[in-house]
Formats: sequence, structure tokens, C-alpha cells
Amino acid sequence: GYSYGTYLGAVYTQLFPKRSDRIVLDSAVDPARIWRGMIQIWAEGTEPAFTRWTEWTAERDSTYKLGRTPEAVRKTFYDLVARADRKPIELDGMKLNGDEVRSFGRATFFSLRDAAEWVVQLKNAAAGRPTSGERADRTPSQAPPSFARAVPADNGTAGFWSVVCADTRNWPRDPEQYRSDAIRDKAKWPLYGDFVSNIMPCAFWKKNGSEPATKVDNKVGALILQNEWDSQTPLASGQGLRRVMKGSKMVTVLGGVGHGIYGSKSCADKTATAYLTTGKLPAKDATCKAAPAARERVV
Repeated sequence: GYSYGTYLGAVYTQLFPKRSDRIVLDSAVDPARIWRGMIQIWAEGTEPAFTRWTEWTAERDSTYKLGRTPEAVRKTFYDLVARADRKPIELDGMKLNGDEVRSFGRATFFSLRDAAEWVVQLKNAAAGRPTSGERADRTPSQAPPSFARAVPADNGTAGFWSVVCADTRNWPRDPEQYRSDAIRDKAKWPLYGDFVSNIMPCAFWKKNGSEPATKVDNKVGALILQNEWDSQTPLASGQGLRRVMKGSKMVTVLGGVGHGIYGSKSCADKTATAYLTTGKLPAKDATCKAAPAARERVV
């Protein structure tokens, strides 16, 4: 199971423990946080990723010229956010306001080099200088043209909300709670906190269209794979799954960037393949280190 499939896999082990054989859960969802908490964890995971990026970029000021210190790099970015709020910045044919800059930047900051190149382009565009290259972020909505013609543009968004609203009834119904949570969480996680705690379609989803989330708490054997810098299921969510699946073992890829591990020539591949072919889990949780190049850019 990969991504959302890790939640499906975890629920399967809970419902059918005697039918669970060799289970690999790759880039894991924390089943205790379904689903509002897993959306909010995007903001929690983004702040340390952004801090890490400012440190990396400051060390390479001669290349990117975004600031000589992490504080200066941070200021450069938030100055661009403020600039976009006053007047949208046009980049790659899109006019971005400050909220859109923060939104596009969120996942990008997990990929150090991609983020630096993107902010340089944004800075050049704000100053009226020519930009080159594609935007660094890659989102599900940026599908190939042939696919885009085959389905409505909002297909992925509609599918996402249908899943997360129906998987659990644990969604607040009071708009005021979303408002106050968004204010609180923007203060805690400035880059993305207000986005993930603001009101969601699930607040208006009919109760009879959903069911209580399955509580996962078992000792079924499974192998969890987790990158340290995963923008969609941050490290804390993988650790959350490991806590409730007490019979599992977890391989953490230190310095690993991106969502999805197995088959990507990760240092975790060998352990996962050994488990799948022999059925034998590692004796204990393990870590391995991503290759240096893989720590800077999503591969």
C-alpha cells in the first residue's frame, strides 16, 4: 500500500489480521489522524522543511543570491509573499497572489534545489526580469494534456474530498471553529497553517454519507517505509502508524525526499524486497541514508 493505500492496508490488518501476510506500507498515513489531522500535518511538516531550505540556500548565496543567512532567505521569501499580495506576480503565465505563492511553495520546499530555483524565478518575475524554465512544483492538477481532455478538471479534487469526507464522521460542523483554528494555526505554522485548518467541504457532508473511522491498534507484522522529508505524509505520520501497528517495523530514509519510496532506487528497497521474498521482518526499526543527490531534489 502506498500513500492512501497505507491507510487501506492498516485498516485491512485491523479487520482481517489472519489474512494479512506480507504487508509493505510505503509513505504512511497516521490512522489516528484521519482525515482533518492528516491535512493539518502538511503545515506541521512544512515548517521544518522550510527552515531546512533556508539554511541550505543561505549556504549557497553565491549561486542563488536569496540571502546570506537563513533569516535573510526567509525574509526574501516573505517579502515576495507581501509583494504578491499588493500586486500579483506573473510567472509561467499565471498571476500569483501571496496566498498562491505560499500554496505553491509548500510542497516545493521539501526539495531543496527545486525550491531555490523556483524562488529565484519568482524574485526575477517580481522585479520584471526574464525568467526561464518550468515552475519547480509538480501538483496532481498539472496532468498531461491528453489526460486533461479525458476527464473534468476538478476530477482529482472531487475524488479527494469524496474520500476524506466519507472515511470518517470526525469533521467539525461549526464554521466558527474552522475560523478560529485557521487563525491559531497560521500563527503556529505561518507558511500553510491557515490553509489546512480553514473550512473544508466535509463540514457540509451529510452524516449518512460517512462512517466512523476504523481504529487501528494491532500486532500484525508489516513493514513501514518512510522518507524523512515527505511533503504529503510527513515523518510524524509514519511514526504515528508505527505506534499503533505494534507488530510492524519501520525503515526511515534519513535525508530522503519525496512521496513514495519502494522501486525508486532508495536505500530502503533492499530491506523491503528481502521481506517480500522471505516473509521475515527486520529484527528492529532501522534507518538508512539517502544518496547525497537525492537529498536536494525530488527524483
